[in-house]
Amino acid sequence: MAGLCQKGRSKWQEEFMKVYYQGKEVGLHRDVKRVIDMFGDSIRISPKHVIACKANNEVKDLNYIIKEGDTIELLDVTNKDGFRVYLRGALYIMSMAFKQLYPNAKLIINYQLSGGTFCNCDNLKITDDVIKNLKNRIKEIVSKDLEIEKVNMTKKEAEEFFKKENDEDDRGKLQIYNQNKDVVTLYFCEGYYNYFFGAMPLRTGYIDLIDVNKHGNGFIVRYPDSNKPTHLEKFRESKKLLSTLQEYEDIHRLMKIRTVQELNSFVEKGNGKDVILTAEALQEKKMAEIADKISRHKKIKMVLIAGPSSSSKTTFAKRLCMQLRVNGLKPVTIGTDDYFVERKDNPIDENGEYDFETIDSIDLKLFNSHLTKLINGEKVEIPRFDFKVGTKRYEENRFLQLEEDDVLVIEGIHCLNDKLTSKIPKEKKYKIYVSDLTVLNFDYYNRISASDTRLIRRIVRDYNYRGYSALETIQRWSSVSRGERKNIFPFQEEADVMFNTSLVYELAILAKHAVPLLKEIDNTHKEYAEAKRIVSLLEYFKEMDEYAIPNNSLLREFIGGSVFDY
Repeated sequence: MAGLCQKGRSKWQEEFMKVYYQGKEVGLHRDVKRVIDMFGDSIRISPKHVIACKANNEVKDLNYIIKEGDTIELLDVTNKDGFRVYLRGALYIMSMAFKQLYPNAKLIINYQLSGGTFCNCDNLKITDDVIKNLKNRIKEIVSKDLEIEKVNMTKKEAEEFFKKENDEDDRGKLQIYNQNKDVVTLYFCEGYYNYFFGAMPLRTGYIDLIDVNKHGNGFIVRYPDSNKPTHLEKFRESKKLLSTLQEYEDIHRLMKIRTVQELNSFVEKGNGKDVILTAEALQEKKMAEIADKISRHKKIKMVLIAGPSSSSKTTFAKRLCMQLRVNGLKPVTIGTDDYFVERKDNPIDENGEYDFETIDSIDLKLFNSHLTKLINGEKVEIPRFDFKVGTKRYEENRFLQLEEDDVLVIEGIHCLNDKLTSKIPKEKKYKIYVSDLTVLNFDYYNRISASDTRLIRRIVRDYNYRGYSALETIQRWSSVSRGERKNIFPFQEEADVMFNTSLVYELAILAKHAVPLLKEIDNTHKEYAEAKRIVSLLEYFKEMDEYAIPNNSLLREFIGGSVFDY
């Protein structure tokens, strides 16, 4: 590592400046200006290419100019922030190749699926020849190892640039309307320009693992998994998830709200209330359709609801129960939390701690026995789990017996896993996957991730109802995400139906709640990069009034004012 020196020389201050690299204090020669200069070509050695850095807990590209006292951390694709940089680079290269090949086509970067990002085109049919040409051009761009140049402009300069370009894709143009930004940033490569939110790779050669495959009416951009950075994982098709996403994509196309700019335009014209009420009506209609399906299938005695954190499962379950009642059914709720195994029998995780998220932490034998008796019309005594001492207690005479028109409604992280209800015949169960599957783009190239939306929801709810700061919520989020990848996402395609709890207007509402909380996190915390990234996203939204949001809205679970008790 060129220019690095441990403290020890008597006059090292004259030649070296003090920095903190990878957690250690070192001396960096003052001739070294940028992070990339510290390492040269060695920074790009496989299998884990260093692709960006953190400077004072803020994600920067490798051209970052180092200052006295800086804290520097290198990021590769196995790191969450490094993976995001790799993903941006991959999508930039794909977009560049597509634009060069088909300059008049309207490319749209859509949602992330398992193992890649789905893209399509409004005015070009994606054929095998299109994919072949795109593959070859991408390979050529990567092999040339071209510079991706970051260019900052004043807003006036940017307006003149965009006017001259007259590009209908509006690449990066949304930045002009963001009152919180003083400059407009674009990334140039061989005459092509675009903007992706966040740090980018310095050169196209950094993105050495990328492929495209035809899928449905579009194609999948594939890139390495952060846990397996040396190869491309086989794409796993998620037909139900893709169908649900496309359904909502079509709805918002008809509403003419596919991007943040389009949403902001509605708000600026005073039509925010109409957007809110239309989005809420769409959800109510979908819930009614699900309840109708359940009521038509007379054999169904059990509705199982699962989904990732902050997907509004609780409010969805309450509203679904109301719709079931409209259909003449009487929903009865039962929770899995009272069926934990005795503490001494609870599985241990790799850190030697009790693993309460694994399905084996549930007393499956007892749970299935009680469920079987209930759907057979027998009476059972429901336990109450005492979490302080780790045992089930039968001291409250909690007896339950189902009548003919009763239906069990069960919500929990394992509800899509057949192991939870293995003794119950399939025809008696109806599984629902509930998630906030965001369908809003910033523009046609920058997608808002569902994970980000759920995290923002959770930050607001944790502060309002659980006494947690935004910092604490972000600190817990990686653990929450690991549990979801292990216990929920692998089973999502097992659902009979998927319900999208996303509301096209929600980030415009959540922004004013979340931004002040996130700004409390300063750069002394490693979570600062995440907080700043989310703030920069939310600052693009025009603020909306909350008065039109119904008191039974799924969003009320997070911002308050709900008619339901939680």
